[in-house]
Amino acid sequence: MTDHAVVIAGGGPTGLMLAGELALARVDVAIVERRAGQDLAGSRAGGLHSRTIEVLDQRGIADRFVSQGQKHPALGFNMIPLDISDFPTRHNYLLGLWQKHIERILADWVDELGVPIYRATEVTGFAQDETGVDVELSDARSLRAQYLVGCDGGRSLVRKTAGIEFPGWDPTTSWLIAQVEMSEEPKWGFHHDALGPHAIGKLEDEGGIRAGVVLTEREPRPTPERTLRDLRELLIAVYGTDYGVHNPTWISSFTDMTRQAAAYREGRILLAGDAAHVHPPMGGQGLNIGVQDAVNLGWKLAQVVKRISSDSLLDTYHAERHPVAARVLKNTMAQTALRRPDDRTKALGNFVSEFLSMDEPRKRMAAEMSGLGVHYDLGPGHPLLGRRMPDLDLVTADGPLRVFTLLHDARPVLLNFGEPRAFDIAPWADRVQSIDAHHIGTWELPAIGAVTAPTIVLIRPDGYVAWVGDRTQLGLADALTTWFGSPNATQRTGLEPDA
Repeated sequence: MTDHAVVIAGGGPTGLMLAGELALARVDVAIVERRAGQDLAGSRAGGLHSRTIEVLDQRGIADRFVSQGQKHPALGFNMIPLDISDFPTRHNYLLGLWQKHIERILADWVDELGVPIYRATEVTGFAQDETGVDVELSDARSLRAQYLVGCDGGRSLVRKTAGIEFPGWDPTTSWLIAQVEMSEEPKWGFHHDALGPHAIGKLEDEGGIRAGVVLTEREPRPTPERTLRDLRELLIAVYGTDYGVHNPTWISSFTDMTRQAAAYREGRILLAGDAAHVHPPMGGQGLNIGVQDAVNLGWKLAQVVKRISSDSLLDTYHAERHPVAARVLKNTMAQTALRRPDDRTKALGNFVSEFLSMDEPRKRMAAEMSGLGVHYDLGPGHPLLGRRMPDLDLVTADGPLRVFTLLHDARPVLLNFGEPRAFDIAPWADRVQSIDAHHIGTWELPAIGAVTAPTIVLIRPDGYVAWVGDRTQLGLADALTTWFGSPNATQRTGLEPDA
C-alpha cells in the first residue's frame, strides 16, 4: 500500500488544478486517472471565462493558455451576447480554447510540480476511518490517504460510494454532439426548426471539411452513447441530407439533467467539479466552476493536512462553493427553458434579450456567468469582503508589482496601504506575507463599480478578500486565526502597531 496525503480521483481540469494547488503548498498529492494519457477524444468544453483566467494568472500560468486561445469580447446567455470588454479586469474576454488543450497545459504544469499520476487505472472503492482512507484501484493496488477527493465526473463513483445524495431535475431534452468529416459543404451556423436550435460549425484547425455538430433530439435520451447512424438519421431529419458525414472523431450527447450534491464533504471524502454538480453546458460554465472549486478547496485542504488549521476549515468549502454552483444550475435551467421552440417562449426570449441589452442587467448577468461576481458571505463590511481582489498595479519597496504576482505561490497576503510597518503579524509570519504598498487610481469591482480604497486588505490564497480594515485593526487577529490558523506560540501575540 502506497501512502499519499491526498488522492484525487480523476485527472480532468478540476483534478489537475487541485493537484497543482496542493503541490504548491508542498502537500503529497497523487492523481488516479483512467486514461493512459492526457489525450481527449473530441474537443469537449470550449473556453475559459474571465475569473478562471484570473485564477490561472494568480498562479503565474495564464499566459500559457492565453497564447494558444482566441479572445472574444462577449460571452453568451441563451445565445444573447453579453459584452464584457468594459469590465475592470485584465482579462475582460472569453478565451476560446478547447478542453483538450486546457488539459494538456494543466498536465504539463502539474508534471513540473512533480505530481505523480496513476494512469490507466481508476478508483473502484474505498473505506475511510478516523485517520484516513484506504483507496482501492482497478489494477489491484491500494493507496492510503488522509483525504480522497472525487473529481471523477457526473457519474462519480466516489460520490456514490460515499453515500452523498445527488438531488435535482431529470432530463427533458437531449442533444447529439459530434466532430466529423463531411463530403458536402453543410449549412453553417445556427438552424431553428420545430425541434429547437441546431448548429454546424467549422473546425478551422483541421484539413478538408471538418465540422462540429450539435443537434437537438426529438426525445430525451439520457445515455451518452451515439452512433454514426444516429447522426446521419438526425441530420436528414433536420437538414434533409446527411452531407456525406463520415470519419467521426467523436460522437456523444448531453442532456439538460441538472443535479447537485447535497454535501461537498463526507468525513474525509470531498467532491469537486462535475462530481459535485452537473448541468447543461449553456454558457460554458461547467469546466470553469470546477477549476474554481479546486482553487477554493486546495489551500484549505493543504492547511488541514499540514495541521495549520483544524478540519472544520473544510466545511467552508461547501458553504462557499455550493451556492455558486446552485446559481449556475438555475441560470442554465433558465437558458434551456428559453430554447423551447414555441411562440410563447420566443416572446419571453425577446423580452429577456431587451433586458440584457441594458447596461445594468448585462453587467450583473455577465459578472455572474464569468465568475467575476462571485461573493462569499463573510459577513457585513466593505464591498470587497468576500469578493475577488482586483489585480491592482502596486508600488512597493521592491518596485512595481501586480497583486496577482504576490499570489503565485498560493500564500495569503496582508496588503497595507497605510503607514509603512504599521502592522505586526509576526505570529503568522510563517504563513502570511505582509506587504506595504501604494496604489494610484480607483478601486473598481465588476457590476458594482468604484469602491472606497481600504487601508489594509487580507487576501486568501484563492484571491478572495478575507478581511478589510483601517488603522484600528479591529478583527484582524480573528480573521488571521479563522483562515490561517492559531498564532505561532513562539512569537508575541497581539497586533499592536510598531512603535
